Amino acid sequence: MRINEEIRIREVRVTDANGEQLGVMLTRDALKLAEDKHLDLVEVAPKARPPVCRIMDFGKYRYEQQKREKEVRKKQKIITIKEVKLRPNIEQHDFEVKLKNAQRFIEEGNKVKVTIMFRGRELSHPELGSEVLGRLAKALEEVVTVERAAKLEGKNMTMILSPKAQKAQKTKKVTTKGGDGSAQNQDAQSSS
Repeated sequence: MRINEEIRIREVRVTDANGEQLGVMLTRDALKLAEDKHLDLVEVAPKARPPVCRIMDFGKYRYEQQKREKEVRKKQKIITIKEVKLRPNIEQHDFEVKLKNAQRFIEEGNKVKVTIMFRGRELSHPELGSEVLGRLAKALEEVVTVERAAKLEGKNMTMILSPKAQKAQKTKKVTTKGGDGSAQNQDAQSSS
């Protein structure tokens, strides 16, 4: 985007800050008009014949544009993929530790790539890896969806899990009206 003296075209079509057409004029006349109003001449459509230029406050325009871009970036949710690596014959305690890690990653809103690493003769029994991945997916089925099912790639078997939409509230409250008409909150499980 060229502004002021950077515009080297002989004639330009000029619009003011409100978008009203001022007509086709020589570039030096358009620059003079912009200078008189203490504004900038900004080329907005360089491919048009003649190119379209707008008289506006370029600093304010850039500031507003950066502000809009910042808002768009703020609204974007960056999803990262965390990885949990397992072995086909993993012990129960180690499996539970890996399960907790995967659950923590999911609660943070990240996707989880679960990898089963095979070595040597373990590769001749891929069903063991599928079983471990199935156990993990079943243990997390309330909070995850299987985005990509278990797939053998070389010496590794991978599965990708993504978080489900958050549920509104996990604990339910029961509201009862007292004898005086006031509402009282009680837990669903009352203590006796």
